[in-house]
Amino acid sequence: MRFPLALTVKIARHIIKHKLRRTPRFALVLQLEPLHTCNLTCTGCGRIREYSTSLKDMMSLEDCLASAEECDAPMVSVCGGEPLIYPKIEELTVGLLEQGRIVYICTNGVFMRKKMRDYLAATYSASQEPTLTRLIQEKLITDKEAEAIRKGKTDGRPVISPSTWMYWNVHVDGLEYTHDLIVEREGVFKECVEAIKMAKILGYQVATNTTVYRETDAREIEEMFQFFSSMNVDGHTISPGYDYDAAKKDMVQRLGRKPEEFFLTRAMTIEKFARIQDWAEKFTIFGTPVYQEFLSGKRDLSCTAWAIPTRNIRGWKAPCYLMTDGHYAGYHEMLEKVDWSKYGVEKGVARDSRCENCMVHCGYDPSGALGTNYQSGDNWKNFKYNFAPRPAPSVEGSKVKAYNGVSIGKGHMSGARNSATAGLNGAKSAFQHNGDHDHGGGCGSGDTSQRDDLLAKIRSPR
Repeated sequence: MRFPLALTVKIARHIIKHKLRRTPRFALVLQLEPLHTCNLTCTGCGRIREYSTSLKDMMSLEDCLASAEECDAPMVSVCGGEPLIYPKIEELTVGLLEQGRIVYICTNGVFMRKKMRDYLAATYSASQEPTLTRLIQEKLITDKEAEAIRKGKTDGRPVISPSTWMYWNVHVDGLEYTHDLIVEREGVFKECVEAIKMAKILGYQVATNTTVYRETDAREIEEMFQFFSSMNVDGHTISPGYDYDAAKKDMVQRLGRKPEEFFLTRAMTIEKFARIQDWAEKFTIFGTPVYQEFLSGKRDLSCTAWAIPTRNIRGWKAPCYLMTDGHYAGYHEMLEKVDWSKYGVEKGVARDSRCENCMVHCGYDPSGALGTNYQSGDNWKNFKYNFAPRPAPSVEGSKVKAYNGVSIGKGHMSGARNSATAGLNGAKSAFQHNGDHDHGGGCGSGDTSQRDDLLAKIRSPR
């Protein structure tokens, strides 16, 4: 099967249950943002600007778990901010799994290896020595870290363990040069790859999460899929980047760039995703084939943003993950009070001008699963896609020159930073911007003072 049977059955049962009850609107995936603190300032991410006054704030563990119970989505995507900075991310992950949720931890990958070392320390026995030896040989842990693992973990806190019900969902927007440009720090791509390698050795499920922008080269995305497929990554989420308000403000005010140079229009999205159905034959692309048809311009879909609600420190965010017209105290209050007919694009006409260029998964991917704009044969397409054999690991992936940036002296802090002719697919000038980067623990040109306390908790030994 392309996806684990237990996960597929759980989601299918949830949909069928609500269809039989004639529930007009219900949640499929909860986007849970326990905090907005982040260790990176990714180009195109509006969270830095939108929640800049509340970077110190966090949801309590109790509120996080209660929110999952309240909307009762079968799947929870823990995002942010960087969720691995959340001081109780282990307790949150365990709590969600105990509720019977499918959990995706949407991370930039920087702290993944630390969390996996904690897992190794908590479960250490002599039988793990071959695994430690392999991790050392592949330079995924150091000798010093191996010694710390052997001493065990004694603080009594839970750890994030491998599970059929949990995925690391690692943000990767291209190969090394492109990705490091977008996250505004060199070396992050390499850390992501090493974290993914370590995760697969230890038996975790791993997916990648990619946003496509105006200057993203579709050939590079396919090469990226090949590269990670050769590492036995379990799947890929991919979505177009469009000019929602918070992202536009960040682009203009922080980076001094024109949003139209970076984000996709609807026509550009269709052009970029023209081959997504071909990709889905070769790689495990998350998302229904109906949504893939929509992305490639072969059909229309109505927005069902209510099916992927967002809960964060201010409440239930509406109307969607990217647009903010208000925050509500409860999920059902949000469902009742928001006029959903005001949003989305219908028959080529934007109901709200902010929706004009949006084809993002959080609004349209659930439409394919829920039968919105149903066409004959859609159910069979979804069934066939889910139950088809998982594509074999890519043979070509090992030949991809993934380390085409700082690893070969072509990073954005080097001479290639200002070169539009660096000869690297996807690494176009639209990803480059004014402002210096620090070479240590900084992240872009933003003020990091509000994040320091939480980052210190991650860096300090437990």
